[in-house]
Amino acid sequence: MVSVSSDPVMPTALKILIAGGFGVGKTTMVAAVSEVPPLETEERMTEVSLGVDDLSGVEGKASTTVAMDFGRITIGPELVLYLFGTPGQDRFWFMWDDLATGALGAVVLADTRRLEASFASIDFFEERGIPFAVGINCFHGQRDCTAEQVRAALDLDPATPVVLCDVRDRASSKQVLLGVLEAARAAAAARLHHPSDRTLTV
Repeated sequence: MVSVSSDPVMPTALKILIAGGFGVGKTTMVAAVSEVPPLETEERMTEVSLGVDDLSGVEGKASTTVAMDFGRITIGPELVLYLFGTPGQDRFWFMWDDLATGALGAVVLADTRRLEASFASIDFFEERGIPFAVGINCFHGQRDCTAEQVRAALDLDPATPVVLCDVRDRASSKQVLLGVLEAARAAAAARLHHPSDRTLTV
């Protein structure tokens, strides 16, 4: 007689970073998709940050992430995503390497009004070989460009997913996360079919 274990199967946990420039919607996205109350490290901005944080295009922003945001979303019985929102200001970039450790992939959120704020995040993940998808946060539902126009402006690899989204909407944000999973799958397939050449030293 074959016995069947009653022990619950532990789901595979995958880590995804939510990155991008200051005020682009990272905290909002984590809160929108997380199935648990998200951990946020939002602090009110004070006069101390004047001249330190660039508020161009986000002059009305009153708070900022000073460490990270954290949320969780269950994709299926065997797959759980842990989401880590990164701080956007330059002065907190020292934390990014630690946050990126063990990450399957990343979302780079972009604002078409300030696309230049996305370059540093894109460079960070490209240099470390971390697969990523770009989410174009269409503020107030305004879609004034296409995904291909953004791809060209950011000089992205043709294989990098670019998704127009509204990070306030759970279903819309999920589409960006699916883009990350697709980018990670494609990267894994590429490594399988084109392994790095290894030179043996005699």
